[in-house]
Amino acid sequence: MTNPVRIEPAYIEPVRVGLVGVGIIAETHLAVLAERPDVQLDFTVDPRPAASVEFRGRKPPHYGDLARALDEHRPDLVVIATPTETHAELTELTLLRSTGRVLVEKPLVHDRGALAALRDLDGKADVCGRVFTAHHFAFSPEVDWAAELIAAHPEWGPVTTITSAFYDPYVLREAEAFASYVSSWTDSGVNQLSMLTRFVELTGLTSAREMDGGASAWCTVGFRSRGEIGSARLRSSWLTGSSSKESNLVLGRSGVEVWIDHTAMTGFAAREGELLASFGNDGRTARKVAHYRPLYASLLSDRPDPVLGFDAAATITAIHHTVL
Repeated sequence: MTNPVRIEPAYIEPVRVGLVGVGIIAETHLAVLAERPDVQLDFTVDPRPAASVEFRGRKPPHYGDLARALDEHRPDLVVIATPTETHAELTELTLLRSTGRVLVEKPLVHDRGALAALRDLDGKADVCGRVFTAHHFAFSPEVDWAAELIAAHPEWGPVTTITSAFYDPYVLREAEAFASYVSSWTDSGVNQLSMLTRFVELTGLTSAREMDGGASAWCTVGFRSRGEIGSARLRSSWLTGSSSKESNLVLGRSGVEVWIDHTAMTGFAAREGELLASFGNDGRTARKVAHYRPLYASLLSDRPDPVLGFDAAATITAIHHTVL
């Protein structure tokens, strides 16, 4: 009797990742990347004096500038988790001095001029094919649930009205909040807009008002849904004692409303007094980890979700920075 031939699993080269910026948001990236056996952290970059990052029990090389890191390594993916005003320059440097993809923390750029400069690079580098933005709210579990629910019920008709309110207790940080996040609309507006792309086609900003020195905002955005025109009302503010983020989608033709609580990652759909569907959470996964797990699963797949792509970022940036 012959022994069966043992077939060893094929070795798959891991995705080599470089992380630029080792601040607070980088902690979420590192936690999710460490869960993936198909990823290795090749290097980190941060100009500030910082202790080397530990990743799966080892400390990868740390650099003070990205150019030097790219001279020493050949990453498949560079993650940029730095202040917004540095995104465009670091993205351009990565595009021109490497062949890897670039994942940029939201928002992709700080103004429309920077977006145009990146677009102009498309003849030198594959901007549309290599640049992605971490629109993580679009991957939140309650958003996935609501988008799938609405898609499964075309008889409910189009979404006609959306109201979204995002509150963060950044007023307690005073000047530090403005230095880090610029304004409530700059910070939360991108999250709200990227979340809306899972449900409707955004057409443009129709009104905008920033208040409280930038700590609060009230904006309206037009959209199309199943061939009809609708409007979204977006409220953001730092004047609160705790974080709270909710969105309500009204499908006016059928009277169905879908409520999603982004803080609790829960939701329900109702029509008058009837509960149509609900979504819960086991409470075991931190909110941002729950966002970034599916984000990275999509990014590292053969067909990343379009909400991560350059075209989506360009649309969101154009609306986000429209001056009325």
